[in-house]
Amino acid sequence: MGLNNRPPGDLIVAIDAGNSKTDVAVVGGDGTVYGTARGGGFQPQTVGVERAVDALQSLVAEAAVDALQELYMPLFLDHFSACLANADFPEEEELLAAEITRRNRSGNSTDPGPTVEVANDTFALLRAGLPDEGEPTGVAVVCGAGINCSGLAPGGRSARFASVGRISGDWGGGGHLAEEALWWAARAEDGRGEATALARELPAHFGLSSMLELIEALHLGRIGRERCHELSPLLFAVATSGDAVARAIVERQAEEIVAMAAAALGRLGLLDAPVPVILGGGVLTARHPLLHDRVVELLAGRAPRAVPQVVTAPPVLGAALLGLDRAAAPPAAYARLRAHYARA
Repeated sequence: MGLNNRPPGDLIVAIDAGNSKTDVAVVGGDGTVYGTARGGGFQPQTVGVERAVDALQSLVAEAAVDALQELYMPLFLDHFSACLANADFPEEEELLAAEITRRNRSGNSTDPGPTVEVANDTFALLRAGLPDEGEPTGVAVVCGAGINCSGLAPGGRSARFASVGRISGDWGGGGHLAEEALWWAARAEDGRGEATALARELPAHFGLSSMLELIEALHLGRIGRERCHELSPLLFAVATSGDAVARAIVERQAEEIVAMAAAALGRLGLLDAPVPVILGGGVLTARHPLLHDRVVELLAGRAPRAVPQVVTAPPVLGAALLGLDRAAAPPAAYARLRAHYARA
Protein backbone atom coordinates (compact mmCIF):
# COMPACT_ATOMS: atom_id res chain seq x y z
CA MET A 1 0.00 0.00 0.00
CA GLY A 2 1.50 3.33 -1.03
CA LEU A 3 2.04 6.36 1.15
CA ASN A 4 -1.06 8.10 -0.17
CA ASN A 5 -3.30 5.05 0.05
CA ARG A 6 -4.60 5.41 3.55
CA PRO A 7 -6.86 2.51 4.55
CA PRO A 8 -10.59 3.29 4.41
CA GLY A 9 -12.17 4.81 7.51
CA ASP A 10 -10.61 5.56 10.87
CA LEU A 11 -7.63 3.69 12.25
CA ILE A 12 -8.78 2.36 15.61
CA VAL A 13 -6.59 1.27 18.50
CA ALA A 14 -8.56 -1.41 20.32
CA ILE A 15 -7.38 -2.26 23.83
CA ASP A 16 -8.57 -4.97 26.18
CA ALA A 17 -6.57 -4.75 29.40
CA GLY A 18 -7.46 -7.31 32.04
CA ASN A 19 -5.96 -8.16 35.39
CA SER A 20 -3.71 -10.85 33.94
CA LYS A 21 -3.08 -9.84 30.31
CA THR A 22 -3.49 -6.99 27.82
CA ASP A 23 -4.29 -7.23 24.10
CA VAL A 24 -3.93 -4.33 21.65
CA ALA A 25 -4.98 -4.26 18.00
CA VAL A 26 -4.72 -1.60 15.29
CA VAL A 27 -7.86 -1.98 13.18
CA GLY A 28 -8.94 -0.22 9.99
CA GLY A 29 -12.40 1.21 9.46
CA ASP A 30 -13.08 -1.70 7.10
CA GLY A 31 -12.47 -4.22 9.90
CA THR A 32 -8.97 -5.22 8.81
CA VAL A 33 -6.60 -6.02 11.69
CA TYR A 34 -3.24 -4.51 10.76
CA GLY A 35 -1.21 -5.00 13.94
CA THR A 36 -1.41 -6.62 17.35
CA ALA A 37 0.50 -6.84 20.63
CA ARG A 38 0.07 -8.68 23.90
CA GLY A 39 1.46 -7.91 27.36
CA GLY A 40 0.88 -8.33 31.06
CA GLY A 41 -2.02 -7.29 33.24
CA PHE A 42 -3.25 -3.75 33.74
CA GLN A 43 -3.21 -2.87 37.45
CA PRO A 44 -3.14 0.90 38.04
CA GLN A 45 -4.32 0.35 41.61
CA THR A 46 -1.03 -1.48 42.30
CA VAL A 47 1.61 0.35 40.23
CA GLY A 48 -0.08 3.73 39.83
CA VAL A 49 -1.92 5.21 36.88
CA GLU A 50 1.12 6.69 35.13
CA ARG A 51 3.18 3.48 35.18
CA ALA A 52 0.18 1.41 34.14
CA VAL A 53 -0.58 3.67 31.18
CA ASP A 54 3.12 3.81 30.25
CA ALA A 55 3.09 0.00 29.96
CA LEU A 56 -0.11 0.23 27.92
CA GLN A 57 1.47 2.80 25.63
CA SER A 58 4.42 0.49 25.00
CA LEU A 59 2.02 -2.16 23.73
CA VAL A 60 0.26 0.42 21.56
CA ALA A 61 3.64 1.31 20.03
CA GLU A 62 4.38 -2.38 19.45
CA ALA A 63 1.04 -2.91 17.70
CA ALA A 64 1.61 0.24 15.63
CA VAL A 65 5.02 -1.02 14.48
CA ASP A 66 3.38 -4.31 13.54
CA ALA A 67 0.77 -2.37 11.56
CA LEU A 68 3.41 -0.33 9.76
CA GLN A 69 4.88 -3.53 8.34
CA GLU A 70 1.50 -4.18 6.74
CA LEU A 71 0.61 -0.63 5.67
CA TYR A 72 3.98 0.81 4.56
CA MET A 73 2.75 4.32 5.33
CA PRO A 74 2.78 6.94 8.07
CA LEU A 75 0.41 5.83 10.80
CA PHE A 76 -2.17 8.35 12.02
CA LEU A 77 -4.27 6.83 14.78
CA ASP A 78 -7.78 8.27 14.91
CA HIS A 79 -9.50 6.66 17.87
CA PHE A 80 -8.66 4.65 20.99
CA SER A 81 -11.32 2.19 22.15
CA ALA A 82 -9.91 1.12 25.53
CA CYS A 83 -11.69 -1.42 27.73
CA LEU A 84 -9.70 -1.55 30.94
CA ALA A 85 -9.82 -3.60 34.11
CA ASN A 86 -9.86 -1.54 37.28
CA ALA A 87 -11.68 1.30 35.53
CA ASP A 88 -14.59 0.83 37.91
CA PHE A 89 -15.85 4.39 38.45
CA PRO A 90 -16.46 7.31 36.04
CA GLU A 91 -13.67 9.26 37.74
CA GLU A 92 -11.21 6.46 36.97
CA GLU A 93 -12.38 6.23 33.37
CA GLU A 94 -11.89 9.99 32.91
CA LEU A 95 -8.43 9.91 34.49
CA LEU A 96 -7.29 7.00 32.34
CA ALA A 97 -8.71 8.59 29.19
CA ALA A 98 -6.83 11.80 29.98
CA GLU A 99 -3.56 9.89 30.48
CA ILE A 100 -3.95 8.01 27.20
CA THR A 101 -4.83 11.24 25.38
CA ARG A 102 -1.80 13.03 26.81
CA ARG A 103 0.58 10.38 25.52
CA ASN A 104 -0.87 10.43 22.00
CA ARG A 105 -1.03 14.14 21.21
CA SER A 106 0.82 15.06 18.05
CA GLY A 107 2.47 18.19 19.48
CA ASN A 108 0.68 20.27 16.87
CA SER A 109 -1.62 22.74 18.65
CA THR A 110 -4.13 22.56 15.79
CA ASP A 111 -4.32 18.77 16.00
CA PRO A 112 -6.00 17.50 19.16
CA GLY A 113 -4.84 13.95 18.46
CA PRO A 114 -6.97 10.82 18.51
CA THR A 115 -10.26 10.61 20.36
CA VAL A 116 -10.22 8.30 23.38
CA GLU A 117 -13.05 6.35 24.99
CA VAL A 118 -12.42 4.29 28.12
CA ALA A 119 -14.82 1.70 29.54
CA ASN A 120 -14.53 -1.14 32.01
CA ASP A 121 -13.20 -4.34 30.42
CA THR A 122 -16.51 -6.15 31.01
CA PHE A 123 -17.98 -4.06 28.20
CA ALA A 124 -15.46 -5.59 25.76
CA LEU A 125 -16.74 -9.08 26.55
CA LEU A 126 -20.33 -7.87 26.39
CA ARG A 127 -19.86 -6.28 22.96
CA ALA A 128 -18.00 -9.31 21.62
CA GLY A 129 -20.98 -11.50 22.47
CA LEU A 130 -23.75 -9.21 21.20
CA PRO A 131 -25.01 -9.09 17.60
CA ASP A 132 -23.83 -6.27 15.37
CA GLU A 133 -27.30 -5.04 14.49
CA GLY A 134 -30.05 -3.62 16.66
CA GLU A 135 -29.78 -1.99 20.07
CA PRO A 136 -27.19 -3.70 22.29
CA THR A 137 -29.08 -5.65 24.93
CA GLY A 138 -27.70 -8.24 27.31
CA VAL A 139 -25.49 -8.93 30.30
CA ALA A 140 -21.90 -10.16 30.56
CA VAL A 141 -20.17 -11.79 33.51
CA VAL A 142 -16.37 -12.00 33.50
CA CYS A 143 -14.88 -14.58 35.83
CA GLY A 144 -11.15 -14.68 35.24
CA ALA A 145 -8.53 -13.49 37.70
CA GLY A 146 -11.39 -11.54 39.32
CA ILE A 147 -15.12 -11.26 38.79
CA ASN A 148 -17.28 -8.47 37.38
CA CYS A 149 -20.46 -7.89 35.41
CA SER A 150 -22.06 -5.29 33.17
CA GLY A 151 -25.23 -5.01 31.13
CA LEU A 152 -26.97 -2.88 28.52
CA ALA A 153 -30.65 -2.35 27.73
CA PRO A 154 -32.55 -0.49 25.00
CA GLY A 155 -32.23 3.26 25.24
CA GLY A 156 -28.60 3.02 26.35
CA ARG A 157 -29.40 2.09 29.95
CA SER A 158 -26.54 0.27 31.66
CA ALA A 159 -25.87 -1.73 34.80
CA ARG A 160 -22.48 -2.37 36.33
CA PHE A 161 -20.81 -3.16 39.63
CA ALA A 162 -18.00 -1.42 41.51
CA SER A 163 -16.06 -4.69 41.72
CA VAL A 164 -13.18 -3.51 43.89
CA GLY A 165 -13.07 -6.48 46.25
CA ARG A 166 -14.84 -7.38 49.45
CA ILE A 167 -15.77 -3.77 50.21
CA SER A 168 -17.99 -3.83 47.12
CA GLY A 169 -19.47 -7.25 47.91
CA ASP A 170 -17.41 -9.31 45.46
CA TRP A 171 -16.75 -13.03 45.79
CA GLY A 172 -14.91 -15.16 43.29
CA GLY A 173 -12.54 -15.20 40.36
CA GLY A 174 -9.44 -17.33 39.97
CA GLY A 175 -7.42 -15.47 42.61
CA HIS A 176 -10.19 -15.70 45.18
CA LEU A 177 -10.81 -19.39 44.44
CA ALA A 178 -7.14 -20.12 45.06
CA GLU A 179 -7.33 -18.31 48.41
CA GLU A 180 -10.45 -20.26 49.36
CA ALA A 181 -8.75 -23.54 48.48
CA LEU A 182 -5.74 -22.63 50.64
CA TRP A 183 -7.98 -21.51 53.53
CA TRP A 184 -9.97 -24.72 53.63
CA ALA A 185 -6.88 -26.89 53.13
CA ALA A 186 -5.03 -25.19 56.01
CA ARG A 187 -7.95 -25.68 58.38
CA ALA A 188 -8.39 -29.30 57.33
CA GLU A 189 -4.76 -30.11 58.14
CA ASP A 190 -4.67 -28.45 61.56
CA GLY A 191 -8.09 -29.73 62.68
CA ARG A 192 -10.14 -26.52 62.53
CA GLY A 193 -12.16 -27.58 59.49
CA GLU A 194 -13.55 -30.44 57.45
CA ALA A 195 -11.29 -33.02 55.89
CA THR A 196 -10.54 -32.34 52.23
CA ALA A 197 -8.20 -33.72 49.61
CA LEU A 198 -7.10 -30.13 49.02
CA ALA A 199 -4.87 -30.45 52.09
CA ARG A 200 -2.89 -33.10 50.25
CA GLU A 201 -3.16 -31.97 46.64
CA LEU A 202 -2.24 -28.29 47.06
CA PRO A 203 1.17 -28.84 48.67
CA ALA A 204 1.85 -31.82 46.38
CA HIS A 205 1.46 -29.49 43.39
CA PHE A 206 4.57 -27.65 44.59
CA GLY A 207 6.45 -30.82 45.56
CA LEU A 208 5.72 -30.35 49.29
CA SER A 209 4.32 -32.85 51.78
CA SER A 210 2.05 -30.71 53.97
CA MET A 211 0.01 -27.53 54.09
CA LEU A 212 2.30 -26.24 56.84
CA GLU A 213 5.25 -26.47 54.45
CA LEU A 214 3.25 -24.68 51.74
CA ILE A 215 2.10 -21.95 54.10
CA GLU A 216 5.68 -21.39 55.25
CA ALA A 217 6.98 -21.32 51.65
CA LEU A 218 4.37 -18.76 50.62
CA HIS A 219 4.89 -16.65 53.74
CA LEU A 220 8.68 -16.55 53.39
CA GLY A 221 8.60 -16.00 49.65
CA ARG A 222 10.18 -19.30 48.64
CA ILE A 223 7.12 -19.75 46.45
CA GLY A 224 5.93 -16.53 44.83
CA ARG A 225 2.36 -15.50 45.57
CA GLU A 226 1.82 -15.08 41.83
CA ARG A 227 1.98 -18.89 41.54
CA CYS A 228 -1.23 -19.21 43.55
CA HIS A 229 -3.15 -18.83 40.27
CA GLU A 230 -2.01 -22.40 39.52
CA LEU A 231 -4.28 -23.66 42.28
CA SER A 232 -7.61 -22.73 40.70
CA PRO A 233 -7.54 -25.54 38.08
CA LEU A 234 -6.44 -27.93 40.83
CA LEU A 235 -9.48 -26.92 42.89
CA PHE A 236 -11.76 -27.91 40.00
CA ALA A 237 -9.94 -31.23 39.57
CA VAL A 238 -10.40 -32.06 43.27
CA ALA A 239 -14.05 -30.99 43.09
CA THR A 240 -14.61 -33.27 40.10
CA SER A 241 -13.26 -36.20 42.12
CA GLY A 242 -16.18 -35.71 44.52
CA ASP A 243 -14.47 -33.82 47.36
CA ALA A 244 -17.24 -32.13 49.35
CA VAL A 245 -15.26 -29.03 50.38
CA ALA A 246 -13.96 -28.36 46.86
CA ARG A 247 -17.41 -28.91 45.40
CA ALA A 248 -18.91 -26.43 47.86
CA ILE A 249 -16.43 -23.75 46.72
CA VAL A 250 -17.35 -24.36 43.08
CA GLU A 251 -21.04 -24.25 43.98
CA ARG A 252 -20.53 -20.89 45.69
CA GLN A 253 -18.78 -19.57 42.59
CA ALA A 254 -21.74 -20.59 40.42
CA GLU A 255 -24.13 -18.86 42.82
CA GLU A 256 -22.11 -15.65 42.71
CA ILE A 257 -21.95 -15.62 38.90
CA VAL A 258 -25.70 -16.01 38.67
CA ALA A 259 -26.32 -13.51 41.45
CA MET A 260 -24.42 -10.86 39.47
CA ALA A 261 -26.14 -11.70 36.20
CA ALA A 262 -29.61 -11.75 37.76
CA ALA A 263 -29.01 -8.49 39.62
CA ALA A 264 -27.93 -6.76 36.41
CA LEU A 265 -30.89 -8.19 34.49
CA GLY A 266 -33.24 -7.07 37.26
CA ARG A 267 -31.87 -3.53 37.35
CA LEU A 268 -32.33 -3.31 33.59
CA GLY A 269 -35.85 -4.79 33.63
CA LEU A 270 -34.70 -7.80 31.60
CA LEU A 271 -35.32 -10.73 33.98
CA ASP A 272 -38.18 -11.97 31.81
CA ALA A 273 -36.61 -11.10 28.46
CA PRO A 274 -34.95 -13.49 25.97
CA VAL A 275 -31.55 -11.80 26.13
CA PRO A 276 -28.01 -13.18 26.08
CA VAL A 277 -26.05 -13.66 29.28
CA ILE A 278 -22.49 -13.73 28.06
CA LEU A 279 -19.95 -15.68 30.10
CA GLY A 280 -16.23 -15.06 29.74
CA GLY A 281 -12.89 -15.01 31.51
CA GLY A 282 -10.61 -17.99 32.09
CA VAL A 283 -12.67 -19.61 34.85
CA LEU A 284 -15.82 -19.64 32.71
CA THR A 285 -14.33 -20.32 29.28
CA ALA A 286 -12.71 -23.48 30.69
CA ARG A 287 -16.30 -24.80 30.87
CA HIS A 288 -15.71 -27.00 33.89
CA PRO A 289 -18.87 -29.12 33.90
CA LEU A 290 -19.48 -28.67 37.63
CA LEU A 291 -19.41 -24.90 37.29
CA HIS A 292 -20.90 -24.41 33.84
CA ASP A 293 -23.83 -26.78 34.31
CA ARG A 294 -24.67 -25.29 37.70
CA VAL A 295 -24.55 -21.73 36.31
CA VAL A 296 -26.96 -22.72 33.52
CA GLU A 297 -29.26 -24.44 36.02
CA LEU A 298 -29.31 -21.55 38.50
CA LEU A 299 -29.73 -18.94 35.77
CA ALA A 300 -32.75 -20.81 34.41
CA GLY A 301 -34.33 -20.49 37.83
CA ARG A 302 -33.69 -16.74 38.11
CA ALA A 303 -34.13 -15.64 34.46
CA PRO A 304 -35.90 -18.44 32.57
CA ARG A 305 -35.73 -16.79 29.15
CA ALA A 306 -32.09 -15.69 29.36
CA VAL A 307 -29.70 -17.40 26.96
CA PRO A 308 -26.30 -18.28 28.50
CA GLN A 309 -23.50 -18.00 25.97
CA VAL A 310 -19.81 -18.71 26.56
CA VAL A 311 -17.63 -16.37 24.48
CA THR A 312 -14.11 -17.62 23.84
CA ALA A 313 -13.08 -14.93 21.34
CA PRO A 314 -10.51 -12.55 22.83
CA PRO A 315 -12.30 -9.53 24.37
CA VAL A 316 -10.12 -7.18 22.31
CA LEU A 317 -12.59 -8.10 19.56
CA GLY A 318 -15.28 -6.34 21.62
CA ALA A 319 -13.12 -3.25 22.06
CA ALA A 320 -12.57 -3.13 18.29
CA LEU A 321 -16.30 -3.61 17.62
CA LEU A 322 -17.03 -0.65 19.90
CA GLY A 323 -14.62 1.37 17.78
CA LEU A 324 -16.45 0.33 14.61
CA ASP A 325 -19.75 1.25 16.27
CA ARG A 326 -18.47 4.75 16.93
CA ALA A 327 -17.32 5.08 13.31
CA ALA A 328 -20.67 3.79 11.98
CA ALA A 329 -18.79 1.18 9.98
CA PRO A 330 -20.55 -0.82 7.25
CA PRO A 331 -21.72 -4.41 7.92
CA ALA A 332 -18.83 -5.83 5.90
CA ALA A 333 -16.36 -4.32 8.38
CA TYR A 334 -17.94 -6.19 11.28
CA ALA A 335 -17.92 -9.43 9.31
CA ARG A 336 -14.26 -9.01 8.37
CA LEU A 337 -13.23 -8.24 11.95
CA ARG A 338 -15.15 -11.19 13.41
CA ALA A 339 -13.76 -13.52 10.74
CA HIS A 340 -10.22 -12.48 11.70
CA TYR A 341 -10.71 -13.43 15.34
CA ALA A 342 -12.61 -16.60 14.43
CA ARG A 343 -9.54 -17.72 12.45
CA ALA A 344 -7.22 -16.67 15.28
